[in-house]
Amino acid sequence: MTEQRRRAVVTGIGVVAPSGIGAEAHWRTVLSGQRRTGPVTLFDATGYPTRLGGEVPDFDASRYTDNRILVQTDRWTHLGFAATRLALTDAGLPERASDPYGWAVTMASSSGGNLFGQRELQRLWSSPTRTVGAYQSIAWFYAASVGQLSIGHQAKGPCGVLVTEAAGGLDSLAHAVRTVRRGASVVLAGATECPLSPYALACQLRSGLLSDVTDPERAYRPFDAAASGYLPAEGGAVFVVEEYEHALARGARSYGEVTGWGATHDAVHTTAESGGDPHQYARAMRLALGRAGVEPGDVDLVVPDALGVPRFDRAEATALRAAFAGTAPPVSTHKTLTGRAHQGGSALDVATALLAFAHDTLPASAGPDRVADGCDLDFLRERRRPRSRVAMVCARGFDGFNSALVLRGSAPAGEERR
Repeated sequence: MTEQRRRAVVTGIGVVAPSGIGAEAHWRTVLSGQRRTGPVTLFDATGYPTRLGGEVPDFDASRYTDNRILVQTDRWTHLGFAATRLALTDAGLPERASDPYGWAVTMASSSGGNLFGQRELQRLWSSPTRTVGAYQSIAWFYAASVGQLSIGHQAKGPCGVLVTEAAGGLDSLAHAVRTVRRGASVVLAGATECPLSPYALACQLRSGLLSDVTDPERAYRPFDAAASGYLPAEGGAVFVVEEYEHALARGARSYGEVTGWGATHDAVHTTAESGGDPHQYARAMRLALGRAGVEPGDVDLVVPDALGVPRFDRAEATALRAAFAGTAPPVSTHKTLTGRAHQGGSALDVATALLAFAHDTLPASAGPDRVADGCDLDFLRERRRPRSRVAMVCARGFDGFNSALVLRGSAPAGEERR
């Protein structure tokens, strides 16, 4: 089979996020519109301007790997262990690759093992021994999750990590499709994040993009007249991306196919006044639509980046209007429910879009309540059935990364699949 004929479908979804553990728990939160952000509990944040965030509820890392590995790794990687195991179970695949060189891992990352690194550095500064643990050198590393997952699941094919901040969750899936086209049968893709540590929060505060509103119901409001910034969150989603014939041969269920993607860069440094380049962002969207062979009017659903910072929200709305050339695609965002998990958040948006098609329901947007000037978009106010089963997910990474991904969803269970 030639590279161009090899198709990549998503056969497994694993979610570990503030919205819940497991894809169905996440979907229930999206449908209910229940906000899952609140006071940060992973450390004492009372002295910080931002004290709210999104944490994974009732997460027990020992359910997903053994203690020997847990002590060597950060919570961000623990979330990745859980999401990957859930995705493999959902796909009906074994925990360890039956064909190791046919399996690959391509995940996204950005800040690495914050909690682990903070703990070790504090020990270095405060302990008379002036030492750090043996695993400090690997647990904080931005590629640690990819390495641990490839070892744990015996995925010995091409493995790598994408570092484009929040855009990375989409870039990882685009790279997974390329990896399938180049010969892999199964690729683990997606991202998790845990930016909730003193050091990580301080870094995010330096950007000036975080909300300092103390009411969880009002703190993170993308595209709203009351938008004040974002709330940080942990978690994300991992996907089993599988070669179509391989999935068909074992009778696997397909959530849908990644049919197009685009990635651009603003090519200028992000300043305190900039809101991103809408021209370059729109170009990424057009590239994704063109590669998917999709007309703007055929898109059922757009899941936006939804940063919640007024100037960035206006730039995103401008880019969407430009890319869709006068059409008004339905827009739905749910980051206000969970917080923003950076690359894990964009992966979670992909899970939402695929689950919408699996459940034959486009979910209502969690806001805005009062649309901000310049942010006029066709926000879904009520759930409805999809028409064309095509979605576009958009994301931007700090300092100029822009990505868009086009998905074609499979028909829900019981109906003929595309």
